[in-house]
Amino acid sequence: MPQPPAELLPPIVLSFAASDPTGGAGIQADILTLASMGCHPLTVITAITVQDTAGVEDVLPIDADWVSDQARALLEDVPVAAFKLGLLGSVENIMAIAEIIADYPDIPLIFDPVLASGRGDQFANEDMVDALIELLLPQTTIITPNSLEARRLALDEEGDDKDGNDEPANLAECARRLIVAGSEFVLITGTHENTEQVTNTLYGSHGMVRSDKWERLPGSYHGSGCTLASAIAANLANGLEIAEAVKDAQEFTWQALAAGFRPGMGQYLPNRFFWVQETAEDGER
Repeated sequence: MPQPPAELLPPIVLSFAASDPTGGAGIQADILTLASMGCHPLTVITAITVQDTAGVEDVLPIDADWVSDQARALLEDVPVAAFKLGLLGSVENIMAIAEIIADYPDIPLIFDPVLASGRGDQFANEDMVDALIELLLPQTTIITPNSLEARRLALDEEGDDKDGNDEPANLAECARRLIVAGSEFVLITGTHENTEQVTNTLYGSHGMVRSDKWERLPGSYHGSGCTLASAIAANLANGLEIAEAVKDAQEFTWQALAAGFRPGMGQYLPNRFFWVQETAEDGER
């Protein structure tokens, strides 16, 4: 069968992430989100996890050669419209992925720096954080840390900000540091801040690009960051400009969380196909 014209293919996004057997976060969250938003997901598994909806019990990083081989096999065969990075598992994996991404400088890179789980399980030591900053940030189109991750990434080698404090004074300064380190845009999410509404702010090289406020939903959710970053990747793959892509991805994520469900004894999971239920309900009226 002849190959269909490229314009007839769905946008294709390659995700590097760990496997989450709950389907709440990780590569499974990326697949669900990208598919829901009209993209075809390709996947490179960076780690295997033992976890349930309450938290992560163990992480087994995949050998870096296997990570590289997975990606190279796909990229030699299939055209990709965007890269999305999640939990990467090891310094060796970060090095391998940075080398691969460098061969495709024109493809947008969406980076969700998964440093810890929602429960606080740590996924990245300081060597990994250093590698993320040195090797991946200079190639990143947009990085999407929550406020805790932004503060950790923005600390210098001594663990201080430029004024000698234990952490940067504010999130705008964190964003500035990450942009200086190489990321084109920084979207800092405010779920972990003690505010009535959740404020997510997009920064570029000239400062704030947009700031959006969202109703703070009750409950604790597993996979919201993965969903947001994958939604941005889908929007960029579909041709949206960065500010519009970020706004639309926030709307998608909020709706997925609002329609979330609690299948186990732990956190709620986003419903990335909330629109199917809405369509069905509209059809019943």
